[in-house]
Amino acid sequence: MIKRLATGIFSTYAFLIFLIWMFALLPFFIVAFFLRFPFDGNLVISASKWWARIFFFFTGIRYRFSSTKKLERDQPYIFVCNHISYLDIPMMLLATGNHSVRMLGKAEMGRIPVFGFIYTMGTVSVFRDDPMNRKQSVNELKELLEKNVSIFICPEGTFNMTHEPLKKFYDGAFRIAAEMKKPIVPILFPDTYDRMNYKSIFSLTPGKCRAIRLNPVTMKENESMEELKIRIKEIMEEGLKKLNPSWVN
Repeated sequence: MIKRLATGIFSTYAFLIFLIWMFALLPFFIVAFFLRFPFDGNLVISASKWWARIFFFFTGIRYRFSSTKKLERDQPYIFVCNHISYLDIPMMLLATGNHSVRMLGKAEMGRIPVFGFIYTMGTVSVFRDDPMNRKQSVNELKELLEKNVSIFICPEGTFNMTHEPLKKFYDGAFRIAAEMKKPIVPILFPDTYDRMNYKSIFSLTPGKCRAIRLNPVTMKENESMEELKIRIKEIMEEGLKKLNPSWVN
C-alpha cells in the first residue's frame, strides 16, 4: 500500500512537470501552426524532443541509447518499435536522434485540450476503424518520406498486453517500405513497461530506460511484403529475448 501511494504521488508530480513544460513550450507550437508543411511538424517534433529530455531529467528517468550503426543524416527511414507503455512516445522522439520524423498515432488523442493541438501537428493521425481515413494517412506518410522526413510506426498497433515479446504485426509499415523502397529501422524499448505500466498513467517510477536501435533492414530482391514483415518481427523478437524484459514469461 505504501509503495502504491508513493508511486501515485510521484506520478502526479511527473504529470505536473509534463503540463508545466507543455505550456512553457507552447509558443514554439503556436509558431509552428503558421509554418507550411512539412516545416510545421518539424518544429513541433524538435520542441517535443526537448520536452521529452526535460521530462526525463525532472522525473529521474535515465535515458540510455545504443546503436551499432550510424544512420545517414539525409536518408528518410521507417522506424518501428515494440509498443507496451505510454512512455514509448517520448522514447520514440529521442531514439530518432536528429532526424525529422512523424509518428502514426490515434486520431482520438487530438481531442485532448491543448495537448491535442500539439499532437495533431506532430503526428499523422488515423481513425483505425475508417478505411478511407487509413488510406489518407498512408498517403500522408508516403508524402513525408518523399520530402525526406522519416516516419515512425508501431507495427503492433496497440499495447502488447501479452506475455510474448511482441504481438501480431499489422502490414502498414512494411507495405510502405515495399512501395517506397525505404529502409526500416527497428528500435527496442525493454524498460518502458517497468517505468510506466500500460494499465495506468499513475504507475511511473524513476530508473533506466533503454532504447536499442538495430541496424537498418532493406527489402531483399524478390522478397514479398509478408516475408519482410516476418523477418523484421523475428529480428525484434530475438533482440528482446536477449534483453530479458520483465513482461516476457
